[in-house]
Order: sequence, then structure tokens, then C-alpha cells
Amino acid sequence: MMVRKHILAAAIATALSSALTVGVTLPAAASEIKIVVNGAPITDYDIARRAAFMKLQRKKGNLTQQAREELTDEALKRQELKRLNMLVSDGEVNDAFARFATNNKMTLDQLTGVLEKSGVTPGHFKEYIRLQMSWGRALSSRNRSQGGARVSEQDAVQRMLKDGGKKPVSTEYQLQQVIFVVPANNKGILAKRRGEASAMRAKFSGCESTRDIAKGTLDVTVRDLGKFIEQELPPEWTKQVTSTPVGQATAIQDTDKGVEFLGVCATRQVSDDRVARMVFSQEQAAASGDGKKDATVEAVDKKYLDELRKKATIVNQ
Repeated sequence: MMVRKHILAAAIATALSSALTVGVTLPAAASEIKIVVNGAPITDYDIARRAAFMKLQRKKGNLTQQAREELTDEALKRQELKRLNMLVSDGEVNDAFARFATNNKMTLDQLTGVLEKSGVTPGHFKEYIRLQMSWGRALSSRNRSQGGARVSEQDAVQRMLKDGGKKPVSTEYQLQQVIFVVPANNKGILAKRRGEASAMRAKFSGCESTRDIAKGTLDVTVRDLGKFIEQELPPEWTKQVTSTPVGQATAIQDTDKGVEFLGVCATRQVSDDRVARMVFSQEQAAASGDGKKDATVEAVDKKYLDELRKKATIVNQ
């Protein structure tokens, strides 16, 4: 999923030329905690960088207050994404960062220079990208789980009758997850873990032997995930799973837990009422206009965030 154009490309690209000549002064050694969200601190330096980002986006008004509110919302979202294990990998973020530079006819060094000069910093921008990408996927998942844009059982029956009683067919995947754990405070071993994951993936020949292969390797978790029809697969894994033969494993991915790959244990073709509703719902969502989809996403976003705020402990200082 790409970062929304109206948030990134359209907003920032218009300010790039002026950002090259107009800098933003940040606190020299700012580290004072200003907000605590469920125990997670937000400092005045964080707020200053976000205010600088908003200035780059040509936003008006009290940017410091807007930055406080935006960072509070993002802290809630990040905590929820960690709980759901849906934060996108560093690789995906770096790819999106590179695409943004290319789309704006800049090298990575030029984009980095603009961000540094404007007071935003590449790291802050990348974390913003990570959250936008991850939260978009979480909203899509929540929308599907709550029946957003879902065809009713009656509508599905009418659709099948119109098609001569024929039910759609989908592929069901039985999956296994292998995680090479990388502690959050020890990212220096990431390259080593990638090598170990790649070596194990090369030996993968079916889900029955995975645990035997993993013996002797420290901090490796093997989970049997169960069965998913294609329309239920997580967006970040769909393409890889559907292109991986039975008895083989997907390519490795960096995640917030470490380095992972999925084993495809078995597949079968399924055709029942549940599959019909999901297939028809997916087709209906794809056929919907952009304005309708945006309105649906915004409604889900607001409701979701309101729920998180009601359960949160937020302290402003």
C-alpha cells in the first residue's frame, strides 16, 4: 500500500523549493517530556520536528498544538499496530522513501538534505511513512472484519442465482510462520538473523519438518497459523503466499518481531457461501468509486481512534 498522495506527494512537493532556502530552528538539546500516552513519552523535540513537518506541508494555525494532537494520535495508533503485529518492515519503508524521492525527481541525498534543512529529519519522515502504511492496512483489515463493503447473504444468493447457481471458487492456504526473533534493543544482529532465516528457508521442504530443522537455532519461533482463503490473507503477505508452491516458503521479510517467512503447508480449492460473500464483497469494493472508499476509510479511522482514546491514559504536561 502506498502512502496517500494527498498527505505526502501533493503536500510536500509544493514546498520543496522553499525548504531548500528556509530552515527551521529546533531546540538544541530538547528532551523534556511533554506528553505521555499509555506510558510512552513524547518530547518537545518530537513536537518540534512534527511542527517543522507541518510547516513543510504548508499547514496554518498553531502548529505546535496541532503537532501535539497528531503525535498523540500516532502514539495510540503505533501501540495498536504493535499489538496487532502490523507495523510494516524497514525494507518497505525504505522502498517508499526511495519512491518518494524518485517521484519528486530527487536523489536520496537530495531528499535527505531537504528534510534535514527543514528540521524534519529523514528518520522522522520514515516513521511517519511507516505509520501511514501500517495504519492503512489496519483500517482495511478492520473494515473487512466489521463487514465494511460486504455483500449480504441475500445479495450473494441473488448474485449466484443470476449466474446460474454457480458459486465462486477461491484457494484456501494452510500456513506456518517462522520468526527469527530480533529484540528491539539489539537491531545490530538483524543481518545475522537474515542470514539464518535465509539458510533455514532454503532447507524448508514442508511444514512437518520445520521444527526439526529449527532445533539448535536460538530464538526461533514456529507457529501453525491455520487456514486462510485468499481474500483473508494479510495484504503484506498476499502476493508472496499466492505465488509460493505447496511445501515451499515465501521470501523472508523484516517485521517488528525480527525476520520472518511463511511456509505453505497445503492448499485446496473451496467454494461455499462464505467464500461467495467474500469474493463478491471484494469485487464490489474494487468497483466502488474513490470518493466512496475514502469516506468509508475516514469513518472507520475516526471510530477506531475514538475507541483507542477512550481506553487510553494520556497525560499532557
